[in-house]
Amino acid sequence: MKNRLRDLRTERGWTQADLALRLYVSRQTINALEAGRYDPSLPLAFKIARLFEMRIEDIFDDGEGPVTPE
Repeated sequence: MKNRLRDLRTERGWTQADLALRLYVSRQTINALEAGRYDPSLPLAFKIARLFEMRIEDIFDDGEGPVTPE
């Protein structure tokens, strides 16, 4: 899953360790998220969105595009 986490973090001048402390996860988790090797749990995605004051879908992109009714 693509995400804007690295850009959002660096805009604030935070290291991966800084972000990890704010989210109560390991630095390795932040690294894996930024590299696209790990998809966050829903509770973690909400914590990230609240921290950056954004919607989850404005941070994470599953590549599926908009949902359209049939």
